[in-house]
Amino acid sequence: MTLGQISLGAAGLWAVLMGGLAALYAVNPVLGLAKTAHHGEDLPKVMGDRYLAFAVLALGAALHGDPDVIAFLFAVFALMGLADAAIYARAGKPFRPHLAAGAVSAGLSLVALLANSNGAA
Repeated sequence: MTLGQISLGAAGLWAVLMGGLAALYAVNPVLGLAKTAHHGEDLPKVMGDRYLAFAVLALGAALHGDPDVIAFLFAVFALMGLADAAIYARAGKPFRPHLAAGAVSAGLSLVALLANSNGAA
């Protein structure tokens, strides 16, 4: 087995693990917090790490320069922003910043896809 195959397999397993945790949070957020050792009172601080990671991911995609990578990353960002907007909207809380982030991310994903399909990368 090559290192490339190991890394692909590990990434696939990680995706399954993260998907399982996402499902757990969707079904039982309290248990999700407990299983992942997150604490509600610390989530505002934890979000700082998340936004830093988003910034580093976006910078990495930009430096990599592949429109497919940019399109995929910003499609994921769009998913997060729009999902958060839906959660907040259903709860009757302000949701427009998340809606805007999701829409802008979706737009950038589309631009990257179009750039790649036109060979304008």
